[in-house]
Amino acid sequence: MAYELTEEQRMIQAMVREFARKEILPTAAERDRTKTFPIENIKKMGELGLMGMNVPTEFNGAGADTVSYSAALQEIAYACASTAVIMSVHNSVACGPIYLYGSDYLKETFLRRLATGEMIGSFALTEPSAGSDPSSQRTRAVRDGDGYVINGGKIFITSGKNSDLTVVTAYTDREQRHKGISAFVVEKGTPGFSVGKEEEKMGLRASDTVELIFEDCRVSAQNLLGEEGDGFVIAMASLDGGRIGIASQSVGLGQACLDAAVAYAKERVQFNKTISQFQGIRWMIADMATQLEAGRLLTFNAAAMRDRGENFSAAASMAKVFSSEMANKVAYQALQIHGGYGYIVEFPVERYYRDARVFTIYEGTSEIQRTVISNHVIGK
Repeated sequence: MAYELTEEQRMIQAMVREFARKEILPTAAERDRTKTFPIENIKKMGELGLMGMNVPTEFNGAGADTVSYSAALQEIAYACASTAVIMSVHNSVACGPIYLYGSDYLKETFLRRLATGEMIGSFALTEPSAGSDPSSQRTRAVRDGDGYVINGGKIFITSGKNSDLTVVTAYTDREQRHKGISAFVVEKGTPGFSVGKEEEKMGLRASDTVELIFEDCRVSAQNLLGEEGDGFVIAMASLDGGRIGIASQSVGLGQACLDAAVAYAKERVQFNKTISQFQGIRWMIADMATQLEAGRLLTFNAAAMRDRGENFSAAASMAKVFSSEMANKVAYQALQIHGGYGYIVEFPVERYYRDARVFTIYEGTSEIQRTVISNHVIGK
């Protein structure tokens, strides 16, 4: 690998690789088939510090840098993409906003338990009318005495059913458009907060994706993240970090696709020789390896920029759009190399192909990433 990890980063990578290959990978296909949320593995990941990787040790986190987090997430995604998205959402858009914008109360009450994996977090922005355009959301939070009353609904929420708390965006001042959006921490079990429809999905089937419903849901004013009107900024900052997470998942899955393709090509015999000896297959694998390496370097570059305190927004979008599209191409090629065997569930590339598809959609579509990048390059 061309990107030079430090000794500590390599140790974290090796530790997570061993754990993921031993504990997560053997049961990934079964979880996909049964749509079973990997709660026991998540608990083990919490014990290893993987559920609060970028949270400082003072709040029970691992205090690791973003490059280490990316390397770890790649290893989890290699073993099971469903488990990786749970880890990514929890770290990036649940722990992240509470650490960056939460009061001392919110950090003490929730962040400590999130960082150890005792609690699982989710993030609720998307609505039926508001996906790429957050200002179109309709969920509202009205100040009432010492709290807020939330009404509305969210859709496509990763871990929404299995999470213990959700970071929720809602309008506190509709007149202000995106500057009138605020963010709140809402605990499971809060009266008026319920889980609606669970989606039947093409991939990532061991990770739940649900509708969340808020009906006169009252939360304390202490549960407000930042100040009123900070919600849009909080969401965008959280999604920048989340895009490094999705890019990392894409690289991990891409590596699994490449390894599966190489292993199969070395075993499959046609015309009295292994198909790995045919130039057509060799060049496909060469392209896969090149695309994968480019995605990995873009992803580590964005992570390193974040660690250095630089503006990494465009770099995160570049890593996300390239790596997510790369994962789809590499999964396609891996399945093609497998021929008919790639199309049946006994071979993991069938699952990889399904899991990869959403990478270009969630946490900002490829089209939104290109908008972010072009705004950075050209100006708005």
